[in-house]
Amino acid sequence: MILTIWRHGTAEYATNDRLRELTISGREDIGYGSAQFRQACMLRNIPPVTTVLYSPWVRTEETAQIIAIALQSSAVFAEDVLRPDSMLSAIDSLVSKRAADDPKQHLVLVSHQPMVSRLADHYLGDTGGVPSLPPGGLVSLSLDVAEAACGRLLFWAFPPEYEVGV
Repeated sequence: MILTIWRHGTAEYATNDRLRELTISGREDIGYGSAQFRQACMLRNIPPVTTVLYSPWVRTEETAQIIAIALQSSAVFAEDVLRPDSMLSAIDSLVSKRAADDPKQHLVLVSHQPMVSRLADHYLGDTGGVPSLPPGGLVSLSLDVAEAACGRLLFWAFPPEYEVGV
């Protein structure tokens, strides 16, 4: 399975953290990043995204919708386990369930810091193996199983240029 972990775009400030919306530049970064991401995947023969899952907070939903439209992915779902306070084991279970349905799929998880960087470190088995994901940043992995240290880094990319790093 291919797993891409994507941090939501830059968001406005709000009194209720869950209701923060993307800024105009946050939307633009995610739109541009989605196009760059698609090209990076094609150049590496990485299959297209099949499903986008996101935390049920406003900024992650907005990010997921932009990604899904740009990548022409019709399967977009909110998942409570992608909230920033969730346990890694709950996300492992979610990813395992999705992998059981289709082990060759490309799954995108849209979440928050520190969860996105913790997930990358968890699956790579290497703290700091990928730089901390800024708003709009992403990391793509190949996973044998959804467990610690069972992933292989494919690439990472950050706004505003979304140049690929490995």
